[in-house]
Amino acid sequence: MDHVLDIADCYFFTPYIYPVSWPESWAVRQIISLWVVTNVGALLVYLVFGALNFYYVFDHVLMKHPQFIEHQVRKEIQLGTVSIFWMSFPTVVLFFWEVRGHSKLHDSVSENSLGWSRLLVSITGFLFFTDMCIYWIHRAMHHQNIYKHLHKQHHTFKIPTPFASHAFHPLDGFLQSLPYHIYPFIFPLHKVVYLSLFVFVNIWTISIHDGDYRLPGPLIFLINGAAHHVDHHLYFNYNYGQYFTLWDRLGGSYRHPSALLGKGPRDQIRKLTTEAAQTQ
Repeated sequence: MDHVLDIADCYFFTPYIYPVSWPESWAVRQIISLWVVTNVGALLVYLVFGALNFYYVFDHVLMKHPQFIEHQVRKEIQLGTVSIFWMSFPTVVLFFWEVRGHSKLHDSVSENSLGWSRLLVSITGFLFFTDMCIYWIHRAMHHQNIYKHLHKQHHTFKIPTPFASHAFHPLDGFLQSLPYHIYPFIFPLHKVVYLSLFVFVNIWTISIHDGDYRLPGPLIFLINGAAHHVDHHLYFNYNYGQYFTLWDRLGGSYRHPSALLGKGPRDQIRKLTTEAAQTQ
């Protein structure tokens, strides 16, 4: 986050916001700046990509499903924006530690003899590490003593829209985001790659709530897409994974997407529509 902070300082905070007596290296100033940048950045990604996905990808026919609740989109956005606000406080603590140099984030590709190949290895490692951790955290959220207090809010939305992506209880959302922050404290990762991956995982989270159940044939068994995730919302104890189906298969929680078997939400809507037409 130090690159983002440097840019924000150069073009906004230093010339327009902070007094000269507040040096850029002052911890209090950095914490305040990180909190502002984190909130603005997260809200922009959530609202902009969520809106683009909602208007250009999401199938609005799904809003006719009997389990799509009244004023659902508004409720998702309200919960999502409140969650982002409260999640930003512990998130900023982790970003501050990164900025202070306590992580293994680095700048130079050439510092290591493996060069660019190391970047590919670190990206792969990040995806598999975070997928594994999120699987177990997410599964723990479904324990009967935890679910009703935290994760139940997210499952209010049985037929989610892209705006449900960040509609969590703040503690639930932060715990599921924790692996993204922990990774660069354990493993080396390029700073630009880390920022790119952080944006990517937020967009990915939006995409698995977008109701677009299409996946290229061979990837259906590998990638945990929207078709898999809507079954998680509907049937609870399946498809906990974030990107891949690996840990669901190993953990015995994999469910082949109902939408790909002709039994998904769209099929249920078509069936109800047909039955209604026949009774008229």
